[in-house]
Amino acid sequence: MGKWRHGVILDAGSSGTRIHIYRWLNSDIARKKASETQLQSLPVLETDKKWIKKIHPGISTFGNNPNDVGPDHLEELFKHALRYIDPEDVPNTPLFLLATAGMRILPPVKQKAVLEQVCDFARKTTKFQLPDCGLHIQVIPGETEGLYGWIAANYLLGGFDKPKDHDHGKGHHTYGFLDMGGASAQIAFAPNATEAEKHANDLTLLRLRTVDGEPMEYKVFVTTWLGFGVNQARQRYVKALLQAMPDTREVPDPCLPNGLTLTTDGKPIETGLHEDGGHKPYLFGTGEFSHCIDSTYPLLEKDRPCQDKPCLINGQHVPAIDFDVNHFVGVSEYWHTTHEVFEMAHKDKAYDFKTYQRRAQEFCSQSWEDIQKGVEKKIWGKKVDETTALEVCFKASWLINMLHDGIGVPRVGIEDMPGSHNATKAMLKSTKDKGFLDPFQAVNKVGGVEVSWTLGKMVLYASSEVPPPSTEALAVGFGSNKPGIPEDFQHAGGSYKSYLSTGDDDWHDHLFSENPRRIPGFLIFVLIIFVIGFILCGRERRKTMRHKVLRMCGRGGRYGSLRSRRRGFPGKLFGLGTSPSYERVLEDGESTADFELGSVDSSSDNDHSDSSDGSRIGRTSGWATPQIKAGLVDPGTPTSWRKVPD
Repeated sequence: MGKWRHGVILDAGSSGTRIHIYRWLNSDIARKKASETQLQSLPVLETDKKWIKKIHPGISTFGNNPNDVGPDHLEELFKHALRYIDPEDVPNTPLFLLATAGMRILPPVKQKAVLEQVCDFARKTTKFQLPDCGLHIQVIPGETEGLYGWIAANYLLGGFDKPKDHDHGKGHHTYGFLDMGGASAQIAFAPNATEAEKHANDLTLLRLRTVDGEPMEYKVFVTTWLGFGVNQARQRYVKALLQAMPDTREVPDPCLPNGLTLTTDGKPIETGLHEDGGHKPYLFGTGEFSHCIDSTYPLLEKDRPCQDKPCLINGQHVPAIDFDVNHFVGVSEYWHTTHEVFEMAHKDKAYDFKTYQRRAQEFCSQSWEDIQKGVEKKIWGKKVDETTALEVCFKASWLINMLHDGIGVPRVGIEDMPGSHNATKAMLKSTKDKGFLDPFQAVNKVGGVEVSWTLGKMVLYASSEVPPPSTEALAVGFGSNKPGIPEDFQHAGGSYKSYLSTGDDDWHDHLFSENPRRIPGFLIFVLIIFVIGFILCGRERRKTMRHKVLRMCGRGGRYGSLRSRRRGFPGKLFGLGTSPSYERVLEDGESTADFELGSVDSSSDNDHSDSSDGSRIGRTSGWATPQIKAGLVDPGTPTSWRKVPD
């Protein structure tokens, strides 16, 4: 087992699939190099922007043609991964494909067909570690996606490793997590002690493991709101507009810039041309942002019955949020909608409701003609095109309603908030070790690393590979908030893999490794020793040895041939026959960074990948190389690290 461990995860979303590669030190090496503080922290993961690649469309589009998902979609992503992972490391590199919103809407039969083809193609064309497709390749629910996001955010911000530096009050040191995509929105946070006790049955128990093997447990509330992502919220909004004015062809829309006309499914209409000659209704922008906020408020559906109080929106239960200690970070649309247009020149500025609403009002009150000119001149940056510009007013109003009237985030800049700060770039930089102090802040990257739920999944996996201090230690993963291992517990899937070293002091071991790059060197070494010994033994002995060799090779008759077999030549010299095998001579010790043990027995008594010890493939070998051939590229030193600099 080498110095570095790798993990590959494919985020299979609705619009495309993005592959992420992560790496971390083998736990034996990490412990040897760690300080006391680092021993009490989670494993350090590294990534690099070169290791990430996204292709379109999503795998859900293969629902009717599942056999095409491998050659037409996955092959390109697998080739990308194999550019950055050495062939010797591939058999010990876990592969995950976790699908989200797009696959969730497929019928179960089509879901199953696509996932089976993904597993089959990966196993046939690569040697990635894929012991259990049910665990490694699946459609994950929104709650799981939210939990992984919560792990990633706290991991990057330092909420796990430095609790004293992130003391938000009342002994609370973790951050809440908000995510919004096109179809759904998620929330994940650890309630304060009072709410955690009151709503214990609603919480998820999460267990991680630090570098020294000690458990790290958290009780987290996670829920998802289906239909509350920006795209589906927009669809519900347009439907409500049409129902309110059933006999009107030109339907006023305050959430569109003044003068912009769209079809009901969001396609621009040329000025003066009505869809289908005026027989179908269309939307006409009036650019009234305050009216837009009022019009999108009913989409929160706060009037739905609450079966388990308290509830926030859509009648779904959420424990009361204490914003004195629960500081939230928002990703995806929370970031894009607050920064792509209105905060382009203020990327490190904390969210300020008063300032944000004013800037949205200024933008959305412009005529569509003026906005188009601004887009052409790149006033709002290269990423803002006409599509972004025509959508952003609705998105901004929906975000404001979700944050403040839905989730209840205090309106910084209007409502007084004890301990809150309108953070500037300088303030954020000076308070990173103390944690973000506002009740909400939109983020995209922390320390150069994207806050992605895929990172959270891999952190969980990496921590599950750390050996526990005893056999009685509980497994890494998550499930119902019950003692021990509940029935619905989801194991992270990793297991301890020892690091076998070959330094200068054990050169004799790595000469006999099965690594193909070492065998020629070994043969040359043996040949040199033989020649030197032959020369030094003297003329008479050389003559005698020559005759013996000729007889043993068969030139001395049948007797010589049989005697050579009885004596075991050449078996003893090369470790064959009755001599000891050198297949696994490296039991202890450490290898240099460029040496891998040729064959590692990674079999386990446990046949189930979701066991407390995780999953392993039966046997891997450095001889095995992926069937998809790709040239190796030295990844170099990663530039993206997971921690905020101290």
